[in-house]
Amino acid sequence: MRASRFFISTLKEAPSDAEIVSHQLMMRAGMIKRLGSGIYTYMPMGLRIIRKVENIIREEMNRAGAIELLMPVVQPAELWQETGRWDKMGPELMRVKDRHGRDYAIQPTSEEVVTDVVRSELKSYRQLPINFYHIQTKFRDERRPRFGLMRGREFTMKDAYSFDRDVEGMQVSYQTMFDAYVRIFNRFGLKFRAVAADNGAIGGTGSHEFHVIASTGEDALVYCPSSDFAANIEAAEALALGERGAASQALTKTSTPGKTKCEAVAELLNIPLQHHVKSIALTVENEGKKQYWLLLLRADHELNEIKVSKVEGLKDFRFSTEAEIQEAYGTVPGYLGPINTKAPVKVVADRTVANMADFVCGANEVDYHYTGANWGRDVPEPIVADLRNVVEGDASPDGKGVLAIERGIEVGHVFQLGTAYSQAMGATYLDEGGKPVPLQMGCYGIGVTRILGAAIEQNFDDKGIVWPDAIAPFELVLCPMGLDRSEMVKEQTEKLYADLQAAGVDVIVDDRGLRPGAMFADWELIGVPHRVVIGERGLKEGNLEYQGRRDAEATSVPVDGMVGFIKDKLGK
Repeated sequence: MRASRFFISTLKEAPSDAEIVSHQLMMRAGMIKRLGSGIYTYMPMGLRIIRKVENIIREEMNRAGAIELLMPVVQPAELWQETGRWDKMGPELMRVKDRHGRDYAIQPTSEEVVTDVVRSELKSYRQLPINFYHIQTKFRDERRPRFGLMRGREFTMKDAYSFDRDVEGMQVSYQTMFDAYVRIFNRFGLKFRAVAADNGAIGGTGSHEFHVIASTGEDALVYCPSSDFAANIEAAEALALGERGAASQALTKTSTPGKTKCEAVAELLNIPLQHHVKSIALTVENEGKKQYWLLLLRADHELNEIKVSKVEGLKDFRFSTEAEIQEAYGTVPGYLGPINTKAPVKVVADRTVANMADFVCGANEVDYHYTGANWGRDVPEPIVADLRNVVEGDASPDGKGVLAIERGIEVGHVFQLGTAYSQAMGATYLDEGGKPVPLQMGCYGIGVTRILGAAIEQNFDDKGIVWPDAIAPFELVLCPMGLDRSEMVKEQTEKLYADLQAAGVDVIVDDRGLRPGAMFADWELIGVPHRVVIGERGLKEGNLEYQGRRDAEATSVPVDGMVGFIKDKLGK
C-alpha cells in the first residue's frame, strides 16, 4: 500500500465531544467519523483494524468447529414476543414498523432468530452438537451514548450459539468456546482476564466475561494473585468478616442532631466507621400489595444490587420512596434502623453485619441513633445474605489467599443458557427413543468494534496509539527521506517494499513527500508498531534505520538484513 493512494486524515486536536483517550485518538487518527449520536462511519484506516480483528475471530471460531452464517439485522417482533423479551428489553431495543404496520426489532442480539433456525432445521440427536456464529451489525438504543466505539448505539459483534443434547454436552461446548476466546485474545496481543460473571438480561445458569485490562476501564475485576479465582465485582462472593462477639454494651439512644451520614455520626460519637451499620430501605410490590425490606451493610461497604436481586423475594425490588419510608419507619432517610420500625419490615443483614456486636444504627427517630445494638437481645436475628461488593484484601472465596482488584473493559461474554430460549420457543430434538427434548444452548459474544477502543485504552502514549502487531492497520511503515530528490532512496525503497510484501509483511510506504517530523508524527499517532527510515546518508553506509513504536531510540540495520530483521520482529 502507498500512502499517496490511501486515505489518511489526521488531526492535531481531538473534537471537544471526545471524552476518553480511545475516542480522542481514533478521531485524531482518522479512524472513525461521527455521523450521529453513538453512530460512526468506519474510515479506511479504522476498517483495516476491524477486518483484522474479524479475521482472527473467524479463524479461531472455525478452528473450534463453529459454522458461520449471517442472520438479519431486522427481526420480526413475533420471535421476541415468544421469549417475552419484546417487553422485557425496554427502550434499548429499537422497535420499528414496516409499511403494513407490522412490528420489527433492529437486533441487539440474535438468540431468538438462531433458535428459530434450529427448531425448523434440526430434528434428530444425530445432528447435535452444532454451533452457529455470525459477525453482524448490532444496534442498542443507549440512553446516553458515550466514549466513541466503547458505548455506541450501532456496533459490530460476533455472536455464536451452541446447541447440545444435554447439560454435559452444553458444558463441553462452553469450554470449547472459552478456550477459543483465550486463543483469540492472546492473538490480539492484549492483556486480558476472564472472570466469572452474572448472566444478567440474557438469562441462563453460568457465564464468564473477558476483559481487556486498562486503568480507565469501567468494570472492577476481582482476582486472587495466589490462585485461579477471578470474577467481576458483581459476581464476586464476599465472605463474612470477623466473628460475632458477646454483647458488652447497653443499647443506648444517642442524640445525633443533623447527622444523616454514617461518617458524620462516626465522627460525632468518636466510634470507628467499621462499627456502624447503614440501612437501605426497599419496597417490593406484588398485585398492589407492598412489602417493606431493610438491608443492613457495614457503613464502609457498598451495596451490590445484583446480589440483592438474588435474595429470595427481592427479584423485583426498588428503593423505597420518602413517603414509604415515613409509613414503614416513621422517620426520614438518614435515621433508619432495624429497631422499633413503625410497620412490619423484613430485615436482611449482610454476612459481615450478622457477625457484628455492639453496633451503631439509626433509631427510626430524627436526630437519634442507637449505640450498643446487638442481635437477639435488641433486634431479632435477621435473614443473612451476601449483599456487598468485595474490597481489596478480603479473603478469597476459594480460601487460597486475599483478593486484589484491577480495572477492565468488557469485550467478550460467554453464557451457559440451558433451555431458557429453547423451551420458550419450542426448540426440541428427537432423542434415541423418538421423544422430543429441549435443546441445551450456549451463547458467546465478542464486541468486534469495541476491541478497538479497549486496545487503545491499554496501549497508548503521549504521541498516540501503540497497536499490537496482529491488529495494527499496517504492521510496518517505510519512511523514505527525500523520495522525490534521491534516486538512491527511491530505488532502495521500491526494492525493500517489494521484498517485504513477498515476505508477507503488511507494509505501507509513505510517499506523500512530507517533512520527516510531520511524517513520523502521523504514524506515531496512527500507531503503526514498526517503522523503517530510508535515507541517503544511511544507505551510503549500507544501513537502514529501524524503530519500534515503543522504542526510545532507533537501531541501525544492514540493508541486506532488514527483511529478515523485520520478519523476526513480527514472528513470521
